Amino acid sequence: MNKQFKRTTVTSALPYANGPVHIGHLAGVYVPADIYVRYLRLKGRPVLFIGGSDEHGVPVTIRARKEGISVQQVVDRYHTLIKDSFEKFGISFDIYSRTTSATHHKLASDFFRKLYDEGKFVEKVSEQFYDEQTQHFLTDRNIRGECPRCHAADAYGDQCEKCGATLSPEELINPYNAETGNPLVRKATKHWYLPLDQYQNWLEHWILDEHKEWRPNVYGQCKSWLDSGLHPRAVTRDLDWGIPVPVEGAEGKVLYVWFDAPIGYISNTKELCDAHPELGSWETWWKDPDTRLVHFIGKDNIVFHCIVFPAMLKAHGDYILPDNVPSNEFLNLEGNKISTSKNYAVWLHEYLQEIPGRQDELRYVLTANAPETKDNDFTWADYQARCNNELVAVYGNFVNRALQLTQKYYDGVVPECGELTDFDSATFGEFAGIKMRLEELLENFKFRDAQKEAMNLARIGNKYIADSEPWKLIKTDPERVKTIIYISLQLTANLAIAFEPFLPFSSKRLRNMIGMEQFNWEQLGS
Repeated sequence: MNKQFKRTTVTSALPYANGPVHIGHLAGVYVPADIYVRYLRLKGRPVLFIGGSDEHGVPVTIRARKEGISVQQVVDRYHTLIKDSFEKFGISFDIYSRTTSATHHKLASDFFRKLYDEGKFVEKVSEQFYDEQTQHFLTDRNIRGECPRCHAADAYGDQCEKCGATLSPEELINPYNAETGNPLVRKATKHWYLPLDQYQNWLEHWILDEHKEWRPNVYGQCKSWLDSGLHPRAVTRDLDWGIPVPVEGAEGKVLYVWFDAPIGYISNTKELCDAHPELGSWETWWKDPDTRLVHFIGKDNIVFHCIVFPAMLKAHGDYILPDNVPSNEFLNLEGNKISTSKNYAVWLHEYLQEIPGRQDELRYVLTANAPETKDNDFTWADYQARCNNELVAVYGNFVNRALQLTQKYYDGVVPECGELTDFDSATFGEFAGIKMRLEELLENFKFRDAQKEAMNLARIGNKYIADSEPWKLIKTDPERVKTIIYISLQLTANLAIAFEPFLPFSSKRLRNMIGMEQFNWEQLGS
């Protein structure tokens, strides 16, 4: 990052309100985003952390029909569950709103209408698959049929899971509605398209030339898409759930969920700033060139946040563009892919219920195993090992020793520091250097390595106490013990600051133990 920005808008991918959040979501998006935001706040930098539920699209309508309830009831249930889970887990959003809000509906409609009025869309009539019995057009994923390659009977309209072939619905033999089993016909319908091909040259320059610092997985996926050539993408669809297309003659059509969802970042910011004028205008956080925009997403959302959404913002003309999009790869569970449809996951709300008060353990393990450069694996054996061998044996052991010795020798009162030895000065130098390394790693979104550096403070502390042996010196050189305990407590205070972005619950308890009411990042290393 060469430019110095005045403020930062941080967004995290909007979880879909069709089910709860699991550890794959946490490791891929929400824990790293929260670490970064907490770090910026500690640094005293103006930042807004924007989140919310994505509540439109087809899957929620299918779930509602299966359960015999309204779509609004479905999204209300999961929005509440997700928001509550995030709060209890310590994901420190400034706002967590939703795409069914009145603010979002108006802003998304206005966004579409501006592009429509300026002729930024292309109108096209095409034939799409239609279920005459339910009177619904279907998405590719909700169409099934016989695979033309391996002849599996239940291939999806976009992929055959048996042979792995990438398909289009038109290729399927005897296509049918995956939900009802009804046969399908093709029916003409008109939609509006964002002509991504017109932004090809601009995107190639903006991404491939100007953002070579993006993570290799992000840069590589963007380059692959650009090399293949971009095509117009529909921004509307035939559906009765969503934001109505604000154009005369577009009855029965809504904004495509991929178009309306990222605008949710903007509308949620507006909702926040309207309620808190002290934060300034929402437009400052989205239109001022001195604002840095950072998207935290999973790898399945790279194209939408690096190609499609920037093209939308460019077409609109008033908005800033993302400066970085630190996307993680996927987290597997015990060697297998996490599957929401098969209920194969560790769900956040269940973890919080079944293992209460242990948020930091999961945050620590997910960060230690963060899939920053490649898919990684979560196992309960590794979870147990890291908790026992690192959180307890390193972090907990040092804090316990430092506080127990203070209580034992000085009744819990911080002793005065005497004359420093070369060993003391070298120890101070070690943890002063960690601050600089932590900053470099956090600024570059290397959270896994940053957490390792934070843990090194505890290792320095354990070694310092073990080598100093105050329990041997307390009778022969009590003045020396005062200095040892003083330095140990300084290290403890540093540990509380360094781990605030990673282990916020533990850091708060530790600060309470040592009476550390005020703290900021600049105190780290002193």
